[in-house]
Amino acid sequence: MEAEPPLYPVAGAAGPQGDEDRLGVPDGPEAPLDELVGAYPNYNEEEEERRYYRRKRLGVLKNVLAASAGGMLTYGVYLGLLQMQLILHYDETYREVKYGNMGLPDIDSKMLMGINVTPIAALLYTPVLIRFFGTKWMMFLAVGIYALFVSTNYWERYYTLVPSAVALGMAIVPLWASMGNYITRMAQKYYEYSHYKEQDEQGPQQRPPRGSHAPYLLVFQAIFYSFFHLSFACAQLPMIYFLNHYLYDLNHTLFNVQNCGTNSQGILLGFNKTVLRTLPRSRNLIVVESVLMAVAFLAMLLVLGLCGAAYRPTEEIDLRSVGWGNIFQLPFKHVRDFRLRHLVPFFIYSGFEVLFACTGLALGYGVCSVGLERLAYLLVAYSLGASASSALGLLGLWLPRPVPLVAGAGLHLLLTLSLFFWAPKPRTLQHIWILYTVAVLWGVGSALNKTGISTLLGILYEDKERQDFIFTIYHWWQAVAIFTVYLGSSLPMKAKLTVLLVTLVASAASYLWMEQKLRRGVVPRQPRIPRPQHKVRGYRYLEEDNSDESEAEGERGGCGGGGRGDCAEEEVPPAWPRPGPEPAILYRRPCPYEQAQGGDGPEEQ
Repeated sequence: MEAEPPLYPVAGAAGPQGDEDRLGVPDGPEAPLDELVGAYPNYNEEEEERRYYRRKRLGVLKNVLAASAGGMLTYGVYLGLLQMQLILHYDETYREVKYGNMGLPDIDSKMLMGINVTPIAALLYTPVLIRFFGTKWMMFLAVGIYALFVSTNYWERYYTLVPSAVALGMAIVPLWASMGNYITRMAQKYYEYSHYKEQDEQGPQQRPPRGSHAPYLLVFQAIFYSFFHLSFACAQLPMIYFLNHYLYDLNHTLFNVQNCGTNSQGILLGFNKTVLRTLPRSRNLIVVESVLMAVAFLAMLLVLGLCGAAYRPTEEIDLRSVGWGNIFQLPFKHVRDFRLRHLVPFFIYSGFEVLFACTGLALGYGVCSVGLERLAYLLVAYSLGASASSALGLLGLWLPRPVPLVAGAGLHLLLTLSLFFWAPKPRTLQHIWILYTVAVLWGVGSALNKTGISTLLGILYEDKERQDFIFTIYHWWQAVAIFTVYLGSSLPMKAKLTVLLVTLVASAASYLWMEQKLRRGVVPRQPRIPRPQHKVRGYRYLEEDNSDESEAEGERGGCGGGGRGDCAEEEVPPAWPRPGPEPAILYRRPCPYEQAQGGDGPEEQ
């Protein structure tokens, strides 16, 4: 009986076909080494490179969508919980039955103070925290603090609500500054992965042309703010599906309200102290808060699991190595830049207009006339209008840069002037379509404002060494504006509209003046970013041609990083030619690797 041939040929032995396989290559000990360990014969390097960078681009898109969804869920949970909490705590019966003489209004006032006052100090610590933790981990920690604020509402006491509100206030500016920095970095990465052939031709140390990432930045900012503005609609889901079933109608809550709109004073003067027909069961409240907590936890997982790093590890090291004292000072030194000084009024107005939409327009014009039960639908109209109109930021791909930003300011200007002369009557539903129209149009202006400013900052400040400082300054001024609105909440509506109008006109005029200066060729004065000073001399600082160094290092030159490293030049040659004695020969001390190989440096190579 003839033996069957083995399923797999034995290594080193001739197979059934002899000493050569079907391709004519010798088998066994005679086989050439290149055929065994060499490249795959059908390997297409160009095709594999194209697939690699396509995966990289898809990864960038995944990062943008995950960061946008995480920010939307985080802010939506925060706003929804805060709104439901303030409505419940406003009701006299709810306070007396559930909390007795615990002083819930005082706790709420201190909680709001913690949320609005604490961000004023954010300029002192935000850049340090972003550089210390990194952009992605700062986002994750800030979202975790928002989740902590949600969790404290399971046990509403002074020692839970107030400290968590202070912690939340500390996390507001770091979260949104790191988000803005993250989206800008993703646009720059997408450009690098889309034009990798040009990068190879120019060399790894050559920076891309200025403004080259602007089209991708416009698209990514439009995506981010489409998600962000949806957070206002998500925040109304607890109201629509839960709290609205317990509210009195407008004839009860607005019984003593006399003036609305431009004639109103403070926030809902004369509003009834009881707004709940029946008190919600504690079990139902726990279910709603558990759903909100789960959504906050989902936002944390999105940022942690799906968001990639904004910088390479070596770039993170270089960003930290400029010195913590310099990191602390650089946001203040950027005041020298006339572009930032001209944009400060727009930063302030950006905070004013969002708070006016949520308080002045929604409460002073909306709730005051059509009742608390329609508050959620007004804010949903604002949210959907802003989210859909964020795509209008893409007009910057074809129109001049100032057009979208100035168009948003012009729309808000018309709406503000119209609101100056409109005082809707309380408990009247005939004009409710006007309220929805104004809310949608205000959302359109907000979308143009937010996308325009963030895109403008990403275009004007392309250096990755200073982007976190710029977005920190932007969101800090927004926090200052929100604090100002908090202080002036008791002012008459006409005074609020006047401040809003003056700030809007000043911001538009200042921005156009800045653009005029740039067209005239005025060079902005930017603070110098110090070179990284690496205390640890690791392997990445041993080679002259260092592939891991940052772009800034590559432009400045130097041997493998900042400071005087292992390959530092010991004597600087004088300029050629120079009369006098012969110049000293340039000598470079050999690196430790070269010493270990017994060489004296590049002279032996």
